[in-house]
Amino acid sequence: MFQPQLNVWHVERARRASVLIDAAPYFGVLREALKKARHTVFIIGWDINSRVPLVGPEGCARDGYPEPFCEFLCALTAERPRLQINLLLWDFSVLYSTEREMFPSLSLGWKAPPRVQLCLDDALPLGSAHHQKLVVIDDCVAFSGGLDITQRRWDTCDHEIDNPKRVDPSGKPYRPFHDVQIMVDGGAASRIGELARLRWRRATGERYPAAKAEHDCWPDGVSPDFEDIDIGIALTQPRYDAVPEQREVEQLFLDSVDLAERHIYIENQFLTRLNVAERIADRMKEKPGIELLVIAPHTHESWIEARTMRTGRIRFRGVFDKAGLSDRVRFVFPEIVKDDKTADTMVHSKVMIVDDVFLRVGSANLNNRSMGTDTECDVAIHTADDRSRATVTRIRNTLLGEHCGVGAEEVAACLERTGSLVKTADTLSARGHSLRPVQDGDPDPEELAATIGAVADPEHTVGIEEFMRETVGTKIPYRHVSHGIQVALGGLAVLGLALMWRYTPLAEWTDLRVIRASALSISDSVWAPLIVVGVFVAAGFVLFPVTILIAVTAGTFGPWLGLVYAAAGAMASSLATYLLGARLGKNALRTLIGPRLHRVTRRVRDKGILTMATVRMVPVAPFTIVNLVAGASGIRFVDFVAGTLLGLLPGLIVLSSLGNQIFYALSDPGWTDIALAGLLILTWIGLSFGLQVLVSRIRAARV
Repeated sequence: MFQPQLNVWHVERARRASVLIDAAPYFGVLREALKKARHTVFIIGWDINSRVPLVGPEGCARDGYPEPFCEFLCALTAERPRLQINLLLWDFSVLYSTEREMFPSLSLGWKAPPRVQLCLDDALPLGSAHHQKLVVIDDCVAFSGGLDITQRRWDTCDHEIDNPKRVDPSGKPYRPFHDVQIMVDGGAASRIGELARLRWRRATGERYPAAKAEHDCWPDGVSPDFEDIDIGIALTQPRYDAVPEQREVEQLFLDSVDLAERHIYIENQFLTRLNVAERIADRMKEKPGIELLVIAPHTHESWIEARTMRTGRIRFRGVFDKAGLSDRVRFVFPEIVKDDKTADTMVHSKVMIVDDVFLRVGSANLNNRSMGTDTECDVAIHTADDRSRATVTRIRNTLLGEHCGVGAEEVAACLERTGSLVKTADTLSARGHSLRPVQDGDPDPEELAATIGAVADPEHTVGIEEFMRETVGTKIPYRHVSHGIQVALGGLAVLGLALMWRYTPLAEWTDLRVIRASALSISDSVWAPLIVVGVFVAAGFVLFPVTILIAVTAGTFGPWLGLVYAAAGAMASSLATYLLGARLGKNALRTLIGPRLHRVTRRVRDKGILTMATVRMVPVAPFTIVNLVAGASGIRFVDFVAGTLLGLLPGLIVLSSLGNQIFYALSDPGWTDIALAGLLILTWIGLSFGLQVLVSRIRAARV
């Protein structure tokens, strides 16, 4: 069944494996496993919330550790000096900001000690999302499935209509929530650990060796569902930069359908992938005894989901209607009724069970995004003995019984009595729980659905790279385009700041007349050179634009003295903040910038003079920030000085040679001054790129 590099990434042996149904059992088991961590923990998710209580079905902790997730992790590291915990969270789209904790870098990264690290992971193409939900402890126990450690997930298997403990961190109640996670150990856990370390390295540039734990991290009191069994690990990985595409998740869905003889049981949040529906329908026509039961959410709440996923689900169901299979197919949602209250359980799980031979638990929805656009990780078991088959049957009956308010034994009895999975789902009901038919209504107009679906549920990543290659003739990796958009947004922020300094009371601090008047007042002083250098240094520490200081110095002291004073001041400011960065070191800057600092500083350090010159000539970050990062990165002092001089030289020469003209052009511009400013900019750019080409050729010749 499992074919590495086709429908699975790897096949590994697990000594033990357990399916954890719903977040309360999962959180409780995870808490116990984390207490056994000694070396490294990787927690990777679509979302992570620092305040969510990490507690089991009781809704409280009795082990003496704090309940909130972040505080719990801090307590673990405080008593274990060798424990390193790495949190990797998708650097998410603003579209999801209302669903997640605001400013995760502050709420998680700054609250935690240095050995609890948070990184926002942007190592993926534009338009994609990191959707894997993984926890790996010392490479000896790993969890994968649909559950993030975040808000509005915790619920017990009872899914009571009212549960006073089912509230988010702000105290707001939410509806019942259903999801599934799987826990494995042995070689399977080590392999998922390899995936976690790979994700961390792509995001931060840091390499972590595999943990060599000699202790057992399997949580106490948890009996394994499976023992000594092969585990298939399937991934979706969109292509970006040098990372190849992987589509094992989709292929495993298709291949597992061909195993069906009697029943296909699916729990999934989204259902839009038509080729999977068509594969199931073909198998059902080939084998007339097969029944399909799909358990999904009642509705899709957000406007975007309602416009895309609902319409997609209508089309998905339509495949079976057109094939004449409606009598053997059910699309249902879990409903709960108590007195005069009615609620539906949010189905967030991603589970597929085929007869008693195949079990799959993961993060992948049955939609287009999960097949090729987002990162996913699914774990699957293909049974080979009667004991494992009985376990798969019990897990399916447990899941179905939970939605119907009965135990696995009653589900088994009803199946025996009716001989039908869909009839069992139609008839079983207890304690107000039942499965009700999904009613999606009519689809949206085709044009609207196609337009929104191309963004919300694309089959492939946004084709920016191909577009740029066709229109510009240049191959630009996805990540670089994504970063280009971030730079553009940063440019808008800078523009806003400039307008603030122009049209608010702060404008008087940047009035060139005021600055020049202050400069003229000391121009005849013997201390003028030291004062100018001191002003440059002080301004550097408060991120004052160095270009303004150079222009004022040139306009005040003339071309020759202006060049000398401005060069001395700019270099002094550079060296002062460079030394501060070296003094603070990488760890201090990492606290501010995060683990991705490693990726940036490695590139700066490796390129030396050329990097510094390029950054100076084409400033992609504030002058002071560049100096701080250069000092912390370990770039050689000589390279820093030479690169800074090379990068600043074009601007210093042009600004200083214009002398007073630049001041008048900036303070009271006319058409002539504007034309002169344009010529200045073109000259600056020409000199910058000319020097860059010259240095590149010199370095290439030396190599």
